[in-house]
Amino acid sequence: MNYDLVIFDNDGVLVDSEPVANTILAGYLTELGHPTSYEDSLRDYMGAAVHRVHDLVLERTGQRLPEEFDQTLNARTFAAFERELQAVDGVTEVLGKLTADGVPYCLASSGSHERIRVGHRKTGLDLWFHDEIIFSAQDVGRGKPAPDLFLYAAERMGVAPERCVVVEDSALGVAAAVAAGMDVYGFTAMTPAGKLAGAKGWFSSMAELPALLA
Repeated sequence: MNYDLVIFDNDGVLVDSEPVANTILAGYLTELGHPTSYEDSLRDYMGAAVHRVHDLVLERTGQRLPEEFDQTLNARTFAAFERELQAVDGVTEVLGKLTADGVPYCLASSGSHERIRVGHRKTGLDLWFHDEIIFSAQDVGRGKPAPDLFLYAAERMGVAPERCVVVEDSALGVAAAVAAGMDVYGFTAMTPAGKLAGAKGWFSSMAELPALLA
């Protein structure tokens, strides 16, 4: 293994949440008078913390989203997770191999701790991730594409940034990992490799990941 720590993004990498969450987000924004397609939502918000939604809507329209936006979005998203969410195919095999090989791993997500936990309980990934190895944009001042979250995760795990590798599926996440001075591999299940520029390599199936990390 070339690395001392593997840092996983959560949405789209561990749990197959991006289709569910972006469908909900696009629908809610449209309902509020900000017409947004599913494709628009993926382009503008995939991999981002919710503050980016507020910032972009304000920047584009001069209007603020309602005070209850986050609460309503979370309620709708979590309800959809309970109905539909699944773990990304093959990810438990990757986690099992890392565990067997004694390679530390953690999670660094733009999502809130609550969102992470809801998804993990539904998919069984709570067996693999405990609180001490879960890091959220809530824990730092700035979310991706700023490097803060990845640097915070590395510091908490006691590993130098250059000894970390990040597994990401969004352009914002890849940019954050590169800014943190970490190698990053891009998961192309939903995002073409061309949009994950800066990654050291790309893979379309979790079965390919162990060989890249080794």
